[in-house]
Amino acid sequence: MALIYCSFTPVVVLRLLTVVIAVGAVLKAACTTTASDEAPVSRIAFGSCANQSAPQPIWDAIIKFNPQVFIWLGDNIYGDIKRPFSLFGKQRTIGPWKNVPRFAPSSEHEMQSKYVEAKTNPGYSRLKDKAKVIGTWDDHDYGLNDAGKEFGGKITNQRLLLDFLDEPQDSPRRKQAGVYTSYTYGPVGRQVKVILLDTRYHRDHLSSDGSILGTSQWTWLEKELKGPASALTIIGSSIQVISNLSATTGPLFYLESWGRFPKERSRLFQLISDSKRDGVFFISGDVHFGEISRYDCATGYPLYDITASGLTQAIEKAVAPPLHLIVRFVAWLTPTTMRVVGRNCRYRSCTFGMLFRGQPNFGVIEINWDAVPVSLKFEVRDLNGLPVTGVNISLLELKAKTVDSKADTKAGKDQKHCSLEVALPWLVRYRLAILFFCAIA
Repeated sequence: MALIYCSFTPVVVLRLLTVVIAVGAVLKAACTTTASDEAPVSRIAFGSCANQSAPQPIWDAIIKFNPQVFIWLGDNIYGDIKRPFSLFGKQRTIGPWKNVPRFAPSSEHEMQSKYVEAKTNPGYSRLKDKAKVIGTWDDHDYGLNDAGKEFGGKITNQRLLLDFLDEPQDSPRRKQAGVYTSYTYGPVGRQVKVILLDTRYHRDHLSSDGSILGTSQWTWLEKELKGPASALTIIGSSIQVISNLSATTGPLFYLESWGRFPKERSRLFQLISDSKRDGVFFISGDVHFGEISRYDCATGYPLYDITASGLTQAIEKAVAPPLHLIVRFVAWLTPTTMRVVGRNCRYRSCTFGMLFRGQPNFGVIEINWDAVPVSLKFEVRDLNGLPVTGVNISLLELKAKTVDSKADTKAGKDQKHCSLEVALPWLVRYRLAILFFCAIA
């Protein structure tokens, strides 16, 4: 009896109460975390092409949108060294007597310093406090403009990118060759799967029509797409998937895209079709302007690609102000069969970033889970958070249809989204080059 009495002295009782309260708090926190993790994701923002040394006021508009998830799509910093155009002098970057490349890789210390500058930006820091931040890379944070698998600094720069993204030290991304990964958010029935591709680490030369993803990443992607179903599947690619403007701007200039690797793009479309996965669409960056493109003849439903580029970069910033009107004219004149042109476009060409004062832009995805059927909104927004182009659809439109329905779609009003740029008549496809050479003549 004496032992029992001693075990329940006031001091012991107080300690027991403290332990019970602490355990209750832990359990409550655990329950709260679980509930939060299982909440449906309905607001996603994304962007690319952010020069760490440039002003970045666009974070205010992104924060005002109040995203639950923000996705980096590459060029999260401009890590490589860009030499000026020079026809004469010791370092000649253009002309028949060019003796140095226009772009050169930075040292590890320089890359790390640029990441620190980007990460400590006040606007970006505030976004990180409010939203989950994930991402992949493109060429300038990979280490060198337009680089692929041949770039020697990719192992070191992979570590630096993952440090920037606060990737856990035991993450599989730190052990694999490339930064590709996937995430799943929300409860069963309202899950959003985000697949982030690495279009740099394994990519063959641009003119090769070889591989973009490499063998191991293709195997991984097939497993991801044929895995458990989700209501939506967002595939993030640093370069455009649907649009292939190079087919119409060449030989004047070329842009990187999946269209430069037609075999790889066909393989990607076929994999999505074979997986029988509904609700798939793309988001992309890289090109320094925003647009929405669509392809109706790859799977049993339209595939969309929402391009947002860039957070600080825009094509007009790269040319002198007197030439801005020419840039806008070229944007309007460039033929495209994939771009979505409709009432939601603020400007005639339905592109943004090379049309109005070179403004930065970002992309948003809004999901209304309570609507019947579930509704989706894809938008490119400007520096003030106002939409410049957008598409409103229902989730039912991203469900595979029968073969007959697919044929009906081809024969219907969206026929233009079934013809790739490379299939345009010769005179239309090369009208930019024809106009240019006629003007020179």
